[in-house]
Amino acid sequence: MAWIDWLQWPAMVATLAAAWGVGSRRPGVRIAGFVSFVVSNVLWIAWGVYQAAHALVLLQVGLFALNVRGIRKNEALARD
Repeated sequence: MAWIDWLQWPAMVATLAAAWGVGSRRPGVRIAGFVSFVVSNVLWIAWGVYQAAHALVLLQVGLFALNVRGIRKNEALARD
């Protein structure tokens, strides 16, 4: 097994942690969840490129954009 095959495991953990975090009512935990989602997106993209999993890569690019949007909206709500 190549070292890059192991990226799927921290990507999975980061995704689960992120899903838990964005569901929090505490803004700091929610932001940490969004950041964790971004980390998981980067890991999944790296693994997907290596595996030639093009649909996964495109999915993660789209989810990355939605996560950045979520971070911005969350920050705007925190300022109000």
